[in-house]
Amino acid sequence: MKKGINIWSFPEGMGIEECIALANKAGFDGIELSLNETGPLGLESSAKDVFALRRFADNAGIELSSLASGLYWDYPPTSESKQVREKALDIAKKQLEFAAVLGVDTVLIVPGAVGVDFLPNAPVVPYERAYENALNFFSALAKEAEAVKVSVGIENVWNKFLLSPLEMRGFIDTIGSDYVGSYFDVGNVVYAGYPEHWISILNKRIKKVHFKDYRRQAGGLHGFVDLLAGDVDYPEVVRALEAIGYDGYVIAEMIPPYTHHTQQIVYNTSASMDAILGRTVR
Repeated sequence: MKKGINIWSFPEGMGIEECIALANKAGFDGIELSLNETGPLGLESSAKDVFALRRFADNAGIELSSLASGLYWDYPPTSESKQVREKALDIAKKQLEFAAVLGVDTVLIVPGAVGVDFLPNAPVVPYERAYENALNFFSALAKEAEAVKVSVGIENVWNKFLLSPLEMRGFIDTIGSDYVGSYFDVGNVVYAGYPEHWISILNKRIKKVHFKDYRRQAGGLHGFVDLLAGDVDYPEVVRALEAIGYDGYVIAEMIPPYTHHTQQIVYNTSASMDAILGRTVR
């Protein structure tokens, strides 16, 4: 498996090129970038600007593993608003377009939500309506993904939706596209389940993997801790990934950031992932 890190793990305000250089220096094989509403990798960016990031990474000697986006919390595919759902689809199409320019094989998409505890103003959507809206969204998006040969990874998040591996598997199978699968986040299921169970059930549907750790006793968002400091049984997780033949990227998404010496989280994460993956620890 390859070792990557998500750009959200870096100090706030650090430029994309700086993040790429730091990820390379810290020993990562790849870095996951993020499509934002504005900025150097934003919805209005040109293909030329996006390709320049790919060229920078190539010259730095590091791969671009995938393309994430946090925009689906503001524009959820499950929304009762047709206008919001159409905006979400436009964002997803742009994300796929830019992923192809960057040369990555997978985009991360949050499927929407029934409700979100950490976003107090997020509307509650009836579960059945959320399921129908999301299913229509990803069924339409599958055709776009197939056209550009970039896979869509549906991330399991704290959204009161697609709550079990069986439901996630059924949702993906109903869409019925080889280009729509799971972006499995290890840490996000620990509060209510066991990531190794999800891995064996989702199996070949897993397109990419996020590594996080979570301490159940702390609870809430405060439960997210450094890798190997929480309740994720990483030896079991690695065995489960190996059992399904997964040999792609495992990508650290580290939250919350450090208060001081903010770059240190990148180095600590790299060393922890070496231990988890059985590499020589730096």
